[in-house]
Amino acid sequence: MSKFIYLTATPEALIASMLPPEEFGAYLSTGTRKRNKGQAIFFEVDLNQIEKLIDIDSLNQRCVPKPDGSPKNSVYLSVYKVLEMIPLSALKSLFITTDNGYTLELKRTPYDLSGEAKNKLYLFQELCPVSPMVASGLAPSAFMKRLTDGSTPIVLPKLFFVELKLGDLATNPLKGSVDYLPFANVAHLRDCLEVLKGDYEKHMKTVQRVFSGSLLYRTIESGFYVGSKDEIVFYPYPSISELENINYEFFRAI
Repeated sequence: MSKFIYLTATPEALIASMLPPEEFGAYLSTGTRKRNKGQAIFFEVDLNQIEKLIDIDSLNQRCVPKPDGSPKNSVYLSVYKVLEMIPLSALKSLFITTDNGYTLELKRTPYDLSGEAKNKLYLFQELCPVSPMVASGLAPSAFMKRLTDGSTPIVLPKLFFVELKLGDLATNPLKGSVDYLPFANVAHLRDCLEVLKGDYEKHMKTVQRVFSGSLLYRTIESGFYVGSKDEIVFYPYPSISELENINYEFFRAI
C-alpha cells in the first residue's frame, strides 16, 4: 500500500497515512465510526523532499497495514513547528473537508501580484501557526510579507491564511450592505475596518482573537495563501457556481 504524508493545519501536525486524500479527509472529519464531526484542512506533502527531516525508519515500521489487512489511518510524525519545518516546495495540493466528510482538492497555482485589488480592505483568517481573524488594508502578498519579514515586533517563520469575503464593506465599512455576510459580530467588524480606512499608518486590526475551528466555506473570497516574505504559494478557491460543477457533494454540504 502507498504511504501519504499530510500536514494538517487545524491543529498543526505532520501525519503519515495509507489513506488517499479524499479518504483521509473523511477519516479526519468523521472518524472511523462516523461519531466524530468537524472540518479538516490539510496539505499533501512530497515525501521525497522531507525524508531528511523525519525518522524514515520509524515511519516505515509504524505506517503498515493493520492485522486485518486494512490500511493504517494515521501515524503522527510531528506536532510542533510543522509548517515552519516543511519547505514550501514540498507542499502539493490543499484539501478542505466539510464536517460530514466531503473533501475538495485545491491545486497550487502561481500567484499573480498584478491581480491584487487596490484601495480596498481585506479580511483574513489566519490558520497556522497562529489563528486570529484580521482586517487589513494590505493585499495578501503585502500582508504575508509584513508578518514574516521581521519588519514588525511580531514575526512568524511562515503563515497560512485564507481571504474571506467583505462584499460592500471592502470599500464602505460603515454603510456597505452586510446582507450576505454571516459573521457573528458585524458591528465590531465595521468598526475595525473603519479604523483602518481612516488611519493610514495602521495596516492591521484584530477582529477575532481565537479561531472557532469552523470555516464558513461560502465566505471564502480569493483562496488560501501560504508562504514567507516574498515567497507565496496560492490555492485559488472556485466561485460558488464553479464549485457546483467541480464537486457537487461538497457544494451541497456547505
